[in-house]
Amino acid sequence: MDTQEFNGKKLVFGLDIGTRNVVGTVGYRDGEDSFTVIAQYMKQHDTRSMLDGQIHDIGKVAKTIQHVKAKLEEQLEQPLYEVCIAAAGRVLRTVTTHVEYEYPEETIVTDEMIHTLDLLGVDQAHGILRDQNDTKYRFYCVGYSVVKYYINDEVFSNIAGHKAETIAEDVIVTFLPEDVIDGLYAAVSMADLEVANLTLEPIAAINVAIPEHFRMLNIALVDVGAGTSDICITRDGSIIAYGMIPYAGDELTEVLVQHYLVDFKMAEHIKLASTTDEEIEFEDIMSITHTIRAEEVWELLRPVVDKMAKEIAAKIIALNGEKSVSATFVVGGGGKVHGFTEKLAEELGIVPERVALRGEEVLKAINFLQGDIEKDPLIVTPVGICLNYYDQKNNFIMVRFNGERIKLYDNNKLTIVDAALQAGFPNEELFPRRGQAINFTVNGKARMIRGEAGESSVVTMNGKEVNINTPIEPNCEIVIIPSTVGGDAEYTIEGLEEYTSSTIVFEVNHRMVTCPRFVLVNGRLEPPTYKICDGDQINVCNYYTVAQLAEFMDVEIDMEKEILVNNREENMDAQIYENFSVDWTVLSYRTAREDVAESARTVEETAEEQEEQTREQEEEQTEEVKETDEQEEVVKEAEPIDLSVFVNGDIIVLHGKPEYIFIDIFDYIDFDLSDSSGRGIITTINNVNAFYTQALSEGDEIVVRWDE
Repeated sequence: MDTQEFNGKKLVFGLDIGTRNVVGTVGYRDGEDSFTVIAQYMKQHDTRSMLDGQIHDIGKVAKTIQHVKAKLEEQLEQPLYEVCIAAAGRVLRTVTTHVEYEYPEETIVTDEMIHTLDLLGVDQAHGILRDQNDTKYRFYCVGYSVVKYYINDEVFSNIAGHKAETIAEDVIVTFLPEDVIDGLYAAVSMADLEVANLTLEPIAAINVAIPEHFRMLNIALVDVGAGTSDICITRDGSIIAYGMIPYAGDELTEVLVQHYLVDFKMAEHIKLASTTDEEIEFEDIMSITHTIRAEEVWELLRPVVDKMAKEIAAKIIALNGEKSVSATFVVGGGGKVHGFTEKLAEELGIVPERVALRGEEVLKAINFLQGDIEKDPLIVTPVGICLNYYDQKNNFIMVRFNGERIKLYDNNKLTIVDAALQAGFPNEELFPRRGQAINFTVNGKARMIRGEAGESSVVTMNGKEVNINTPIEPNCEIVIIPSTVGGDAEYTIEGLEEYTSSTIVFEVNHRMVTCPRFVLVNGRLEPPTYKICDGDQINVCNYYTVAQLAEFMDVEIDMEKEILVNNREENMDAQIYENFSVDWTVLSYRTAREDVAESARTVEETAEEQEEQTREQEEEQTEEVKETDEQEEVVKEAEPIDLSVFVNGDIIVLHGKPEYIFIDIFDYIDFDLSDSSGRGIITTINNVNAFYTQALSEGDEIVVRWDE
């Protein structure tokens, strides 16, 4: 026998974790309309570890669950690993919303599209609740019911298989506080089980108590448990509302505890026996034995029964639009107390026959292999929890994301990034973020320097480091430490190609002087170390003034003598451009004449030095090529790749190597390195000066040209 299979059928394990009892049911669907229960076991909590449907002592509830699980495993002779559970309606919130989806063209609607629409509705309802939440609670979706489906604004009962341009639905989404859900999950986990499905107790009960063909009628279902009474309303074929009141069986038991001086467990015995026996025998805390008639218990409980019925009736009427329903079905152990259904009918203003306990008559399609199981209202919800696994079609999985439990529609393709998006984790925090870029202009042309890249996000699943595309495991713990922002871009004038690769030459007293170009930033002269700011307008000047040239050469000019620019007399403010001649009389040199002579080199000397530098660069390039060839020999086993880059504005594709460096581009472009003619070579990658062995990356923008 395969694990959790029986006669080739997948077994479903449902657990009704109630305030008073834990009921475990294991079975399988046999066809569309019947369900077979092959094992069932019920155990009361040893202490009051749950109150009003909420777990107060997780360890003790887990111990009870573990006991039920062990007894079921004995009956099945196989282990149980996954369980379906339901939450009571404590602090229940419901949101009704309308959601629609429009296709680009007419499309046949699939089940997956319907599930996606459901999920959109759940998400939208969650957002509405978040905006309206005025409590300290964080709410979690525990179920939903579609009221109506629409195709192109027309109502349909089932939209699968139809052609549609627009599909829509009205949906009721139910929420409970996260601490209620966390308590359930913690207790189940401590009992060595994983949650396969989670729903709401009234949703589970209605699957059994009110068949779908009855839901055209305006009917109320009341699940009277120990701590809460959960309510749902049907009309026009759908569930239209949910609600709850915090009055149920425990209110009755408390009265018996006080009146008969018994512990809670004995009071429960008295209450239950009063629904079946004429006389009840019990022992009080003084060890005195008493025998009382059931009618005495009925009279004692009548005020509480009346109050409970009145509260439930008021809630039903409020949920039904301030009017009564046509009929009411009652399930759950608390509903069996004497006189409850009659009083509820009175408060609802309907005849007593239209308020009835639902038990054996609604379990006709449920087959029990155990002959000793009584088909009564107490087992409607446990069976409904199992059926909900099939009928709700909420193929969701639960995960905890950065400490918050979230529910994801399982399309068998879920990855961690899906969980991040569902949890509202900022998309930009998944990937490394660059620091602030600098946008500026140089000689009127836009330029941008990117900020530094930050660190990638750190993603773990169940404590193991993974990536955002790792498939999700059900009930896993996902933690994402956000990516970081890199440093803001920093750039100075001396890093600009226009500044570093360009000089201006003047003829001063018949000697050629090479000078760097001046740079104006927003109209002001700035030094080479100036840090460029966002929005700066930079202009690299193509002239000097006579005064600036004198300052650069560090000489004092005799102002009594003529200053000639291109053989015309000018003053110190005259602008001089490339190859202009300047003649002046020097009074003194502020630095040693040798230093001035060094700065006043002739064009011929400059050309000779550049030519020598070019030869040295070519020799270095040859050595680098040799080294590169040797390195390529070592890694020749690596897989070759194609790499696309831009060279002087044209795209080229490098291929045949596992990696590429700058010098590789010369195999693809028409550029003769030996044709220097005394000129220097300018090489940049992404506007930054480059060297020949620099590694290339996809999309790099490369400039290679002679310095004219």
